[in-house]
Amino acid sequence: MVQKDKKVEEFNWLGSKKPYYIFGPCSAESREQVMATAAGIAENFDNVIFRAGIWKPRTRPGSFEGIGSDGLDWMLEVREKFGFKLSTEVATAKHLEHCIEAEIDSVWIGARTTVNPFSVQEIANALKGHDIPVFVKNPIYPDLSLWLGAIERIQKAGIKDIGAIHRGFQLQDNGPYRNNPYWDLAIRFRSKYPDIPLICDASHIAGTPDLIEHVAQKAIDLDVDGLMIETHVNPTVALSDSQQQVTPDFLSNLINQLTPKSKSSTNQDFKSNLERLREQIDCVDDALLEKLAVRMELAKKIGADKKLNNVTILQIERWKRTLERSLENGSSLGLSTRFIEGMLHLIHDESIRKQTDSLE
Repeated sequence: MVQKDKKVEEFNWLGSKKPYYIFGPCSAESREQVMATAAGIAENFDNVIFRAGIWKPRTRPGSFEGIGSDGLDWMLEVREKFGFKLSTEVATAKHLEHCIEAEIDSVWIGARTTVNPFSVQEIANALKGHDIPVFVKNPIYPDLSLWLGAIERIQKAGIKDIGAIHRGFQLQDNGPYRNNPYWDLAIRFRSKYPDIPLICDASHIAGTPDLIEHVAQKAIDLDVDGLMIETHVNPTVALSDSQQQVTPDFLSNLINQLTPKSKSSTNQDFKSNLERLREQIDCVDDALLEKLAVRMELAKKIGADKKLNNVTILQIERWKRTLERSLENGSSLGLSTRFIEGMLHLIHDESIRKQTDSLE
């Protein structure tokens, strides 16, 4: 087994600067494929975390389920030759044990595992006493509590270096994406854990090379800390996710096309104007809250009247008319249907709660 390169130990596990790059094939398929892909990446990047799937959770049996722990030796050879740090997915405590024994630099917990608290806890238990960094991908479905819960289980295991990976969600309508990015939920995660590095898995969101640049730029605009992009020396013959992997040359061109963003600017006119606009937004927000409070008081009075007259709380026809009217008015004001529906459902749910409370 290849020994750990001392050079790799000298820099931070996520690299020296944002955005942090995690590149490599969906699956380690052969030594030749792994080394050739790493060589292609090394032509244009040096400070990279090299990723490759060793164990692949597949939906149906019969498809390629990973080369197994033998592939870890190929990854170690990548580290020795190119100086890349290494990362792979673990779905069981046994996978983790293999990675720790091989001295893999970091691991990630995949979306299919994050969705199961029992599986996450099993891995967390196996992590106790070790200091290997861990990334946690969002669950397949948009459940923020599951994502946060997985992070918290890893934290309780004593792991200090934790990162999160946003790889999109399976929704009823994924639009042009393989997995809907549902940026709102990623932003909510960031609000909850601002100090945890957030990486965007642009490949799994996009599902096709044509969309990866768009997804990656959007992620950078939202101030994510890094990008994970699946890279294969010859995607057309890849044994898994061939449709979304890119070549090292494609990857280099893609990264060069991205526009970096900063958190602040030295332009004083910009800063003054931004502060003025933010003050206006604060005033509008205060007015919105005041109006919502008035609305809820009216809902409470309606609930009291319904109680006196023995009338059901939910009036579905009234709700449908309210929704239709608001959608029409909101659309004319330039508001999206998704936003209006989401907002009104939250308001209606709270109104129902207020009315229900009045029955007690």
